[in-house]
Amino acid sequence: MKKILTAMIVLAVCIGTVFASGAQEGAAAPVGNAAKPVIFFNRQPSDPTTGEIMMDVMNWNDKTYYVGFDAAGGGAVQGTLVTDYLATADPATLDRNGDGVIGYVLCIGDVGHNDSKARTQGVREALGTWNGSTDPGQAQEGSANVGGTEMKVVELASMAMTGLDGSTWNANAATDAMLNWATSLGDQIDMVISNNDGMAMGCLQASNYPEGVPIFGYDANADAIEAIGAGRLTGTVSQNVDAQAAGTLQVIRNLLDGLEGDAVITAGISVPDQYGNKISADMEYVPETKALLAQNTGVTADNWTEYQAGARDTGIKKINGETKRVILTIYNSADNFLSSSYVPALQYYAPLMNIDLTIVQGDGQNEASCLDRFTNLNSFDAYAINMVKTNSGWDYLDKLQY
Repeated sequence: MKKILTAMIVLAVCIGTVFASGAQEGAAAPVGNAAKPVIFFNRQPSDPTTGEIMMDVMNWNDKTYYVGFDAAGGGAVQGTLVTDYLATADPATLDRNGDGVIGYVLCIGDVGHNDSKARTQGVREALGTWNGSTDPGQAQEGSANVGGTEMKVVELASMAMTGLDGSTWNANAATDAMLNWATSLGDQIDMVISNNDGMAMGCLQASNYPEGVPIFGYDANADAIEAIGAGRLTGTVSQNVDAQAAGTLQVIRNLLDGLEGDAVITAGISVPDQYGNKISADMEYVPETKALLAQNTGVTADNWTEYQAGARDTGIKKINGETKRVILTIYNSADNFLSSSYVPALQYYAPLMNIDLTIVQGDGQNEASCLDRFTNLNSFDAYAINMVKTNSGWDYLDKLQY
């Protein structure tokens, strides 16, 4: 009897195992977070020292991409913006102390950021002050055509604008730096150049900013555009924030709609998608780094009205697709470009693409300020990541493995 009972138990276990196995085979396998779309934006995963793109991060899965803008091209655009201005300037007016030298100061955003490096290099190459390094204080004597006269160009001072809290691209640090430069360098300063608009506007806040000295920014933020119209800011570079924001969401939408291969980075971007949407601005895809990049344009007193706030891409209209949930991190809630330009663009395009967007923002100093809010990950369909440090990609990806 005991043997029969034991045999029946074994048989029951085996039958249960067979049924359980059959149920598992017939059911759809759950999609883990590690298989969901991951889009890095604005800060490309890279080594802060060498600038090398971290392809181990970019190859996390086949749904990992970067959306940003052409950083190297943007640096060249800013350099050209400056040299075009100099070519039509009056040497006698620009050279404030008449020493035959055009002296400039440079606000550097973040020495470990690829975009900052590209802008510093672009300006130094255009002015002949490039000596192979993007670090502060590392510039050689250059020259430029100023109103038909070839003049010596010198980088009088440069520094990374880091706030007291450790945040980079800091406008308040730029104000303090400009106060000190204007005091110590006086009329040697003939021009001010900044890696972004926030720091440029910070320089203009200095109580002793030298009147009439040309100043160039980068980002085409709304306040900078208005400052150009008012004659306070000389020029800036538009990295086409609407194309970047819409591009980030479009790639996510494409992946969540099941698109594969080239369609992921062409549908709604270079060709209309299934809903008839298409981003109006030009974007270029770099397959080697899985990067979709918006193109840059210069903004001056001649065309500033074309970049005034309020104009959105009419190529993006409401779709009928299923609503998807996306969590998106912003490295610093105080970043002028992201807070005043990028986030409003995201908030405009997300509902049109039926994306329920949750935005969490950090302090620009500690990665934990973003990571601690990068939570409840199972409840989201995709992830968009803007890191505090460009080499922090794995800190986010590790959280998606569980």
